[in-house]
Amino acid sequence: MPADRRIVLFDLYGVIALHQRPGALTRMAASCDAPADAFAEAYWDLRPPYDAGRQTAPEYWAAVLRRLSRPADPRTVEELRLTDIDSWSRVDGRMVAFTQSLRGRAGVAVLSNIPADHADAFLAAQPWLRNLDHLALSGKIRAAKPDPAAFHHCVSALRTPPAGFLFVDDREENVRAARALGMSGHVFTGLDELVEVIDAWLPAGTQPPASSAP
Repeated sequence: MPADRRIVLFDLYGVIALHQRPGALTRMAASCDAPADAFAEAYWDLRPPYDAGRQTAPEYWAAVLRRLSRPADPRTVEELRLTDIDSWSRVDGRMVAFTQSLRGRAGVAVLSNIPADHADAFLAAQPWLRNLDHLALSGKIRAAKPDPAAFHHCVSALRTPPAGFLFVDDREENVRAARALGMSGHVFTGLDELVEVIDAWLPAGTQPPASSAP
């Protein structure tokens, strides 16, 4: 990749992929006979080490079930694991098409907080991701946003200085972390606004023909 090539670095969930299926946490709570609010609290409180690849799926789910004073038998753990993976499996078709169309104008990469086993399942179901210039998936690189190490990984892997990146995420704290390292950043709210931001950020001569706008 040329040293001066620009890189658009996308988050997955809330940008290219959809957020968790509505009602998924309530259904998981019911499957282990736990109160929904307590389950959701344990699910999110204990998530960071799992996202960052410092904990396996069985270790994470055993910790959640212990917090809820529920038995962590292998069958329950596996049921929760598979339900959880399915709950994060949807993508936004327009955004998938846009990332593919952008590759003729810029490098395209992904930096996402996603556990390693989720990443394996997501990649198997979404093979288009392997066409991108780089995938930095937190469970695989052992660093999760907003940890600067996650962004440094992308800088090193893509051999591009921070100023050559536009980072796109739906969470303000992650965009702030990227900007603190010298990247440009955009808080994602929708495709139409993102197209305008990218068109303004890319150098002259890399604009798409009018007929190819998504």
